[in-house]
Amino acid sequence: MKKNMGPTDKYIRLFVALILAVLVYLKVIEGTWGIAATAVAFVFLLTGAIGFCPLYTLFGINTCKKE
Repeated sequence: MKKNMGPTDKYIRLFVALILAVLVYLKVIEGTWGIAATAVAFVFLLTGAIGFCPLYTLFGINTCKKE
């Protein structure tokens, strides 16, 4: 896997994942929305940690400056 996410994109994803996880933990988001928010948080955490987003390859997006 070739990295296709720059540092700003990674930090935004990790921040959003953290916010969603906290909202679910504090039961601000519950039920079906809570499950969906947890799934999104997990995907954002995973893609932010490894620096690769499969959807970026489909759309030809690359925010990583280094080739």
